[in-house]
Amino acid sequence: MSEAARTLRALHRDRAPGDPLVLPGPWDAASARAFEAAGFPALATPSAGIAASLGYEDGSTPAEEMFAQVARIVRAVSVPVTADMEGGYGLAPEELVGRVLETGAVGVNLEDSDGRTMNDPHAHADWLAAVRAAAGDALFVNARVDVYLRGVPEPAAAALERALLYAAAGADGIYPIGAPPRDLPGLRAGLGDGPPLNHYAGPGAPPFAELGRLGAGRITFGPGLLLRTLGHVRELAEELRGA
Repeated sequence: MSEAARTLRALHRDRAPGDPLVLPGPWDAASARAFEAAGFPALATPSAGIAASLGYEDGSTPAEEMFAQVARIVRAVSVPVTADMEGGYGLAPEELVGRVLETGAVGVNLEDSDGRTMNDPHAHADWLAAVRAAAGDALFVNARVDVYLRGVPEPAAAALERALLYAAAGADGIYPIGAPPRDLPGLRAGLGDGPPLNHYAGPGAPPFAELGRLGAGRITFGPGLLLRTLGHVRELAEELRGA
């Protein structure tokens, strides 16, 4: 296990209630350096943010370009980077793990839907177990649970069912993307001493400390930080256009 992998794992462990790990999402080398300079101890690339920065719709970035952009981000900073690799691009677990490790990333985010429909939870758990076996402890595997995004009935119960399967398969983290803060305590209690919960902090999200007290152990932002940055760019563009 690399020093960066050890550091990323240590950052997730034994966090006090109300003190979740906050991981900004860089979309290129320049944004990664800005977040590192601000003092963040690790970064989490968002696939949607990288897609937008490269001119693609979310979910349409070719695998080669995603791996290349993650590698550029990793080279630009000295802190650990975990990478959103969507659904794994159809790669076999061994190849996927090898390609991620080639970028220098020490964590991976993997989702359990194809953009429209949910994967079978047991088959997906088996796939995650194969990723875990291929990676050993070299990658922090964050298992995304998409039931809230895909309109699954009774999403909190469905999310917990999948979370328990993925935790048993060896996932290091569980990411019920889109879960409202009110569902975090039940998910945390259901997982017991299992993996930390990753919460997506969108616009209007409660303060990080409150999310931590509710059960979040890790906070990420998806493409949100890029979208805020683009808002400033549009303002600058209008200012220049009117000068």
